[in-house]
Amino acid sequence: MVSLNIKELLAKEPLSQEVTVNGWVKTFRSNRFIALNDGSTINNVQCVVDFEQFDETLLRQINTGAALTVEGILVESQGKGQNVEIQVKDITVHGGADPETYPIQPKKHSLEFLREKAHLRVRTNTFAAVMRIRSALSFAIHKYFRENGFYYFHAPIITGSDAEGAGEMFRVTTLDGKNPPLDDNGNVDYKEDFFGKETNLTVSGQLEAEAYAMGLGKVYTFGPTFRAENSNTSRHLAEFWMIEPEMAFFDLDANMDLAEDFIKNVIMYILENCEDDLVFLEKRLLDEEKSKPQAERSEMALIDKLKFIVENRFKRLTYTEAIDILKNCKPNKKKKFQYIIEEWGADLQSEHERFLVEKHFKCPVILFDYPAKIKAFYMRLNEDGKTVRAMDILFPGIGEIVGGSQREERLDILKEKMAALDIPEEELWWYLDLRKFGTVVHSGFGLGFERLVQFTTGMGNIRDVIPFPRTPQNAEF
Repeated sequence: MVSLNIKELLAKEPLSQEVTVNGWVKTFRSNRFIALNDGSTINNVQCVVDFEQFDETLLRQINTGAALTVEGILVESQGKGQNVEIQVKDITVHGGADPETYPIQPKKHSLEFLREKAHLRVRTNTFAAVMRIRSALSFAIHKYFRENGFYYFHAPIITGSDAEGAGEMFRVTTLDGKNPPLDDNGNVDYKEDFFGKETNLTVSGQLEAEAYAMGLGKVYTFGPTFRAENSNTSRHLAEFWMIEPEMAFFDLDANMDLAEDFIKNVIMYILENCEDDLVFLEKRLLDEEKSKPQAERSEMALIDKLKFIVENRFKRLTYTEAIDILKNCKPNKKKKFQYIIEEWGADLQSEHERFLVEKHFKCPVILFDYPAKIKAFYMRLNEDGKTVRAMDILFPGIGEIVGGSQREERLDILKEKMAALDIPEEELWWYLDLRKFGTVVHSGFGLGFERLVQFTTGMGNIRDVIPFPRTPQNAEF
């Protein structure tokens, strides 16, 4: 008999047909009621056992965490909360779980504890719901770009350039760490290395995506990126996934239009296709917030927050307009901000971004035309000579979620900016070639996938929205 997943099973009418299901035991009550879950849904199916039909030795193996195949008759449920249940005819125990040592018992576990059990935490309702939504978001992203004429581009993971200029990169080398070859100046001779030069794990696929946009028109990357930032906050990972579209013939306005439409589209997909998981996570979040002081509680429930993004036009304003608002707002004048805004040119922090979104405008915000000094070399210089065509999208509860720009397509200005930042032309000769041969106005943006999953699920720590987080001093699994 073909087995059904539990999501399919629970949607069926109770027609007294024979069914087979596989899954893991959530609970086994009174030697009679097995709550079985296979990961396809937040909901369990109840399997009703007539214990007199089964050997006591078999029943003793049915503990929380055990893997079973259950065969039986699907009937109308006698209990509340479900339409159907299974009257069990046969049980196969594939693998037991010793209740003395199995760590994921049917009780509340702290998120900190579950991070130490990252290989098992997906068996909890919370992490199963988060990972199903993560999967659905991945599908929605590919679906959106496919339907809008983009080509999926695989950017290299090993690179010889630092796209962001931050310098916080993981080195890739085959040289002997204890006795590397040295050049005449006593420095490590990377000409002897595998690639013949110093190479690193990528922090962004943007520069390579620009090259492919110049031939395919619209491309996007969706892959792993790495940053060796020694930060142990709830917002940072050393390994994370980035979505980076690049579009030829797009100016900044078209870039902002696309980014807003993209985010609204993928969040709408989750609202339409992940209702059970969202309801569960919303309830979890509301229960968690009861223990917080009133001032720290979210103003909106999770599903309302997602609808807030989809239903509101994003407010657009320049960095200069934002600075004027922040300089004159009460939190700044009363020195409530940790970072006081005193003058134009300040690099905005999360507290400033959240004030603009949550308190001042009460809607998502897109800031654009940032000071050139606080943005990357590849962003197009405005006619004022001091700002660039950059844009950031700001969300409630999280601050910046998207960063993008119109790219500098003028060869002479790009070379001037690289020289000012001591970026050798020979290092990015191929990037400069894009400005020599058929240059065109083009734009793109980057969206940290885990930030999007965090926002969509309401999880407070970014380590809880990726299967196996990589952070300083942590690569256990």
